[in-house]
Amino acid sequence: MQYTRKDLGSYNLHLIQTDKFKTITMRIVFHSPIKKNEITKRNVLSEILLQSTSKYSSKRNMIIEAEELYAADIYNNTQRIGNYIMTSFILQVLHDQYTESGNLEKAIEFMGEILFHPDVKNGKFKEDKLSIVKKNCEVALSSMKEDPVDYSMVRLKEAYDLDNPISYRMLGYKEDLDKIDVSNLYQYYLKMIENDFVDIYVAGNFDPEELLLLVKKHFKFRKIKRKRVPFEVEHKRCRRRRLIAKERNHNSQSKLAVACPIGKLKIYDKNYPLVLGNIIFGGGVDSKLFKEVREKNSLCYTIYSAYSKLDNMMYISAGIDKANFDKTVKLVTNILEKLKKGKFTDKDVNIAKEYYQSSITSIEENPMSIIREYLTEEMTGLDSYQERAQIMSKVKRKDIIRTYKKIKMDTIFLLEGDQDEED
Repeated sequence: MQYTRKDLGSYNLHLIQTDKFKTITMRIVFHSPIKKNEITKRNVLSEILLQSTSKYSSKRNMIIEAEELYAADIYNNTQRIGNYIMTSFILQVLHDQYTESGNLEKAIEFMGEILFHPDVKNGKFKEDKLSIVKKNCEVALSSMKEDPVDYSMVRLKEAYDLDNPISYRMLGYKEDLDKIDVSNLYQYYLKMIENDFVDIYVAGNFDPEELLLLVKKHFKFRKIKRKRVPFEVEHKRCRRRRLIAKERNHNSQSKLAVACPIGKLKIYDKNYPLVLGNIIFGGGVDSKLFKEVREKNSLCYTIYSAYSKLDNMMYISAGIDKANFDKTVKLVTNILEKLKKGKFTDKDVNIAKEYYQSSITSIEENPMSIIREYLTEEMTGLDSYQERAQIMSKVKRKDIIRTYKKIKMDTIFLLEGDQDEED
């Protein structure tokens, strides 16, 4: 596999050459500093662009065109990465070797049509298309509570700090949805195309010079931008006393969520000992949380921890009976304190390293995970995954102890199920 990054001024082109797959995968990533009142508009915009274009006047026509391109797959997603909102448009198409000559260019041209030639008249999107997308967004917003794991994490982050970007609801907000119309949405489209930072990733078996020419031909970004806002989120000082918040919900079990902000650490500590420590604590299949809280004490149905480097945060999530809330929090606290005091073994460290190496190996199993890896390296400044595998193998137990002393349980949220056993 060969990786090349080309700075084309108004955007970066990332070429990942590999002959492992029959498809060529392209991901066009728009990103800009996140603003809470623009999240909903960004979601609506990314969806309406896939409803129709100036050439393909309906969703049906777009589906037919994708089928003509040998079932090319085009989709989108929007997410928050640290201080940035990121909207991606993804194209997956069979290599010309398995279709016909020129199919790849037609697929890239189709993607260019979607991005640069929206279905607009007199500076406005079409009312009927906007109505469809807004109704879909309303459904998503109204059903937010139906996924208790995601909802508990949303409410945890809001309890932690409403002004912090980590608390923003990525599904958007009903009050912002009501304000969107065909005119201001088009103006926002122009703003995104003109001002967003853009990275284009392509993975597959292709000729790099030919691919470069195709991208230049069909993607016309002109404005050169320079980043000023860092990706990594900063936090206020931790509370002296933990904040505990609760909310009732109509679920069969309760969801516990915990926010653990991370203190000042060196880049090496964030990228290596902290990652390895999280695997030992709650991020691996043989974690302390799983063995102690679930298997040994039967206090939860599920439990895990996740470390977010760009959020400067470790999150804990568990499915419990609300009657076990106090016991679970106390036990989780004790397990975290034990790690800080070094009450784990070299064997634990070696098992975590094996788990990490396995996750590194799995990166090359599909093109989207490969692109995701290079995207992560671009956004975070991480070493390459090959280098990380080597460096991680040398992390010592004492390094993990040092970094875990910088973690504190700050905010605890319980989404109380009203059908728990005590009822």
